[in-house]
Amino acid sequence: MTLTPDQMRRWSRQIRLPQIGAEGQDKLLAAKVAIVGVGGLGCPAAMYLAAAGVGTLGLIDDDIVDLSNLQRQILYNESDRGRGKVEVAAGRLMPLNSALKINMHPVRLDANNAMEILRGYDIVIDGNDNFPTRYAVNDACVLLGIPNVYGSVLQFEGRASLFVPRMGPCYRCLHAEPPPPGAVQNCAEAGVLGVLPGVIGSLQAAEAIKWICGIGDSLVGRLLVIDMLAMSFDEFSITRNPQCALCGDNPTIKAPVAYSDTCVYHAEEDLGEEEIDDDTRITPRAAKRRLDRGETLFILDVREPIEIEMSHLPDTMLIPMGQLPSRVGELSGKREEEVVVICHHGIRSQMVTDWLRKQGFKKAKNLEGGIDRWAAEADPSIPRY
Repeated sequence: MTLTPDQMRRWSRQIRLPQIGAEGQDKLLAAKVAIVGVGGLGCPAAMYLAAAGVGTLGLIDDDIVDLSNLQRQILYNESDRGRGKVEVAAGRLMPLNSALKINMHPVRLDANNAMEILRGYDIVIDGNDNFPTRYAVNDACVLLGIPNVYGSVLQFEGRASLFVPRMGPCYRCLHAEPPPPGAVQNCAEAGVLGVLPGVIGSLQAAEAIKWICGIGDSLVGRLLVIDMLAMSFDEFSITRNPQCALCGDNPTIKAPVAYSDTCVYHAEEDLGEEEIDDDTRITPRAAKRRLDRGETLFILDVREPIEIEMSHLPDTMLIPMGQLPSRVGELSGKREEEVVVICHHGIRSQMVTDWLRKQGFKKAKNLEGGIDRWAAEADPSIPRY
């Protein structure tokens, strides 16, 4: 490919770098990069890749823009609320480079469609925020032989690495299986510093550009960990596991493995459960109906105090989940009573419900979907966060 005068001018600052030059710019123009998740990580990665001259971007996301996204997902603004992220992102990226080709995939990537969607791309940016998709991306990339630029963020910590089939470890070499449901909080539960995804997403874009151009030292076999609160950068060596079920010497995984996603309740989904009130769980609508009838419910809120300040129900008892083992005595008079446990999305509360039942609280039950579902289905005056 011969660069036109306009292209030479547009990317002159990159072309002047001897490691890139016109040859490297040609490689970028011919490259096809898939971005899984156009959120906190995918937004900055997509912007920098489009600006750098990558010829084709594949945007993969089934989510819509929400007000809570705007703190970190820099492709969106207030007027985009309720619109599909892929559509909005494509509209913002095209003015950066009118010659850019964008493949829009407004779907949730999973084990069933990962191979079909990712086939044909040269490299993948993994910017998703849930374990089922992360493992589907990793599995498909290894099976298709596509490099996978990994990134994750939570609170003040970010991580990045590059997994290249047959050159180093894959994500399963680092974590063979997903953690148990509810064992790891996501950003919605634990929070995230808004600028952190921008840093990690930019690093992912840099790794993709370096790999496409064949320059520099990549993060293959290295896990970069950034603590923004301490402003520290640490690096850990990771090696391929010969026993890895996916990329090991005797692999047993022949297709992406499907895992259930129990991380977040999506209020927009029709769960087909308008009212449930049984021995172990209760939906917000069922709980609200009972309260409206004048019944008294003992509601135990296991969120953190800062969450209570943002949104709470009246007449509840607050004991953060981490403090419960040392404060369970405060519930001693409730062992024979019904205890409804609530958190943000129903994850922590399910763990607490299970624990309380083992401690003799036989009537403890989980509020399905947490206060977020309560606000969506039972009382819209309750703020969502």
